[in-house]
Amino acid sequence: MDDHIHLVMQSDKLKNNMRTFKSFTARQIIDLFKNQKKQHYLHKLREAKLCHHKDSEFQCWQEGYHPKKIIGDKMMIQKIQYIHDNPVKAEFVDKPEAWSYSSASDYHGGEGPIPITKFTK
Repeated sequence: MDDHIHLVMQSDKLKNNMRTFKSFTARQIIDLFKNQKKQHYLHKLREAKLCHHKDSEFQCWQEGYHPKKIIGDKMMIQKIQYIHDNPVKAEFVDKPEAWSYSSASDYHGGEGPIPITKFTK
């Protein structure tokens, strides 16, 4: 499994929202690793830092993002299913809704880690 995060998002300010998301989550991840003294992970993030980033010690996310326009209900369903199936394909869990970092549980009557707007036809 690649080290990617997939999400479905709608925004008139997608670039700004992604920048804010990446900045906020990077800070949270780095602070968590520091507080829990996870030196191995901090070392990995330090190694990943691009040399032209002079204002930071760590690199949590790759530069840029790769948005894909979703056209139609069929494509939306396919993308959501793909995202939900990734942890199963990676053999992290036996069923999509068992992955605690996914919206799959929302689609199976549960509640995921963050509020979502479920796609319905």
